[in-house]
Amino acid sequence: MLEIGVQTHNIVKDENPEEGFKMMKAAGFDCADFSLNMYLKNTDLYQDRLNGFFDQSIDELKDFFKPHVEAAKKCGIRIHQMHMPYPNWIPTAKDSVNEYLIHEMAPKSIQLSEFLGCKYIVVHGLKVKDYYGTEEAEWEATENFLHTILPMAKDMGKVTCIENIYTSTGGHIKEGPCCNARKAAERIDRINEQYGCEVLGFCLDTGHANIAGIDLERFMTILGKRIKVLHIHDNDGERDLHQMPFTFTKTRENKPSTDWDGFLRALKKSGFDGVLNFETAPVLTSFPEELRPEALHMIAAIGRYFSNRLDEM
Repeated sequence: MLEIGVQTHNIVKDENPEEGFKMMKAAGFDCADFSLNMYLKNTDLYQDRLNGFFDQSIDELKDFFKPHVEAAKKCGIRIHQMHMPYPNWIPTAKDSVNEYLIHEMAPKSIQLSEFLGCKYIVVHGLKVKDYYGTEEAEWEATENFLHTILPMAKDMGKVTCIENIYTSTGGHIKEGPCCNARKAAERIDRINEQYGCEVLGFCLDTGHANIAGIDLERFMTILGKRIKVLHIHDNDGERDLHQMPFTFTKTRENKPSTDWDGFLRALKKSGFDGVLNFETAPVLTSFPEELRPEALHMIAAIGRYFSNRLDEM
């Protein structure tokens, strides 16, 4: 069976990380997706606000996260992947903000991945198509950012994973960076060839694919073994709600909003052997606090269901 994982946001608290990791283990999870992105939020960055968290030296940051590492180990949870703060560059921001993201946040995030013991780091491509005018120019800006962290990632044996994301204009959802599977596959292969090893992979986000109207099975089949990590969550096809799978339906006959059968077929065809990781932090705040452990149990049960289905295929 494949291992089951979930993001730490809304579960693991800085003041008592052991309590959160213990809750994850009791629910049936094996792995954690460390939510480093919550320590420098995108809502602040878009307002040119820096909270100073990454002003700390790498040794100070390691001291801050040492209780998290110890608690995870004690509870039998493996930190498998993490999410780097995003955005990584903002065309309308002050130079000081972008320089901070490039020279402080990004390299320290890679160093922290080594300390946390996780191999995979998820990054967002730059949402700057409207600013630059073309998807190709947008990708060029993303690749320029990647080359600032990939040498360090290579030296540490880490794999950076680009994620399919969406954009919105006037309330309309559109495909964002990395929503063209063939282009993503070609770019990943080219960069890995350039570095002489597998330094770049793909993070498949089911919720982003659903609201962007992407054919999930076809998209994943094209990417194949390049998919290294997963962000599994559900929505109504219109908003990025990050709920547990099977929460939304398209019809009164209960046809799921997300093509979960196609998702599983594509995982099986690609030979995916990673972690069935859920990015479902909002679920835990949509339930009363007393029901959060049960909600977490349900998410893990869906993970085991997916794993069993894959074994049966």
